[in-house]
Amino acid sequence: MQLQDTEIEYAKAKLKDFSVDYLQSCGHSPLAFIHSFGCQQNVSDGEKLKGKLADIGFGFTDEYTKADLIIFNTCAVRENAEDKVFGTIGDLKHFKEQNPDTVIAVCGCMAQQKHIAEKIKETYKQVDLVFGTFAYNEFYQMLWYVISNKKRLFNISENSTEISEDFKQLRDDKLKAFVPIMYGCNNFCTYCIVPYVRGRERSRKPEAVVDEVKRLVEDGYKEITLLGQNVNSYSYGFAELLKNIDSIPGKFRIRFMSSHPKDASKELIDTILGSEKVCKCLHLPVQSGCDRILAAMNRRYTKAQYLEIINYAREKSPDFSFSTDLIVGFPGETYEEFCETKELIKQVKYDNIYSFVYSRRSGTKAAELEDNISDKQKGLWLRELLLEQREVSSQWLSRFVGKTVEVLADGEGRTGEGYITGKTDEGIIVEFEGEKKLIGEFIQVRITKAMNWALAGELVEDK
Repeated sequence: MQLQDTEIEYAKAKLKDFSVDYLQSCGHSPLAFIHSFGCQQNVSDGEKLKGKLADIGFGFTDEYTKADLIIFNTCAVRENAEDKVFGTIGDLKHFKEQNPDTVIAVCGCMAQQKHIAEKIKETYKQVDLVFGTFAYNEFYQMLWYVISNKKRLFNISENSTEISEDFKQLRDDKLKAFVPIMYGCNNFCTYCIVPYVRGRERSRKPEAVVDEVKRLVEDGYKEITLLGQNVNSYSYGFAELLKNIDSIPGKFRIRFMSSHPKDASKELIDTILGSEKVCKCLHLPVQSGCDRILAAMNRRYTKAQYLEIINYAREKSPDFSFSTDLIVGFPGETYEEFCETKELIKQVKYDNIYSFVYSRRSGTKAAELEDNISDKQKGLWLRELLLEQREVSSQWLSRFVGKTVEVLADGEGRTGEGYITGKTDEGIIVEFEGEKKLIGEFIQVRITKAMNWALAGELVEDK
């Protein structure tokens, strides 16, 4: 399928006609159900698909049984994410038999893998459309083909196209927004499938990113998260982009993820600390505290190099907040090497960690390594790691007790009726008593208690 403007406009016009005819015959617009698995990038991609569908007259439903179009936007980072997708689409076999005109589509990172697409083609006949991460710009043509011809279509081409800025994004959240600044990855960590399913790094033009953030701020968004597999590799200079966004008028926060440690610079830390709106925290995935494992992962930094950027930030700002990702049970890892990761947790004092048992990804270098660690052992190590972090964070979060912090209230609290939850500049959860009308506002909260995962506080009344 060649991507040409005339083809896009033709398919788009036909789909609009389809929506009008559907409305006239059924009394309502055709409905779409979209579920995005996985990371924030997938959420953003799903919102763009919603924007495309809204532009041709589709409405949306939270119940797949009411949908005329069902889309599963998938993740391939871990095996359990793929298992969930297969289980979900497997459950739709009977539904499809009863509703043959409903179009079922699978897209995203998981769909980009050839062996996955083949498995869906052979085993899951209820799926009509499969397309990978390179085919989003061809969405209208693919959807019209399936609807008009009542035939299945599989598109997992790897033709990298220019980043299109001609899109309408229908966002699920009215307070916080994800803004991708780049796509793809050049790092080829041995455990990771992302470079194979997302392609090489491609950066959006800085003026396009800045214009998008400006529009979001004007629309009332209070927190903007910039996305990239490695934002430090942003082609036009990430620190400079942060400065440009920081200068946009308005009251809002800027977050970003993720930063690869090999590229995290002192300039980045200085930019964060010198800004007004960039949150004073950094998600810096280390994955392991052992140099041998880091080399086997092809991470291209040592523990000492990683700690150099940590120490630089803490010298400038002793309470600077770090979070990280950790993999437990990488092939060949010994218990002693795992313990080096536990020691790193104590040394860095992370506010939060995201830890996972190693998941084998077919097609990656690590999948070829002998994995002699049992699932049971990996589970025990993970529990050990979480207990270590629990002890560290309980003590480290206590640095906030007695301080007044600014919290962006974003929902009702879990404590009970009359409680509000939000996050600090550092991304730490805070719960406090307050009225629902505070949701969406920046609130001053005095911290009264530190737990191992969150803070409790009391509203500071204006005088």
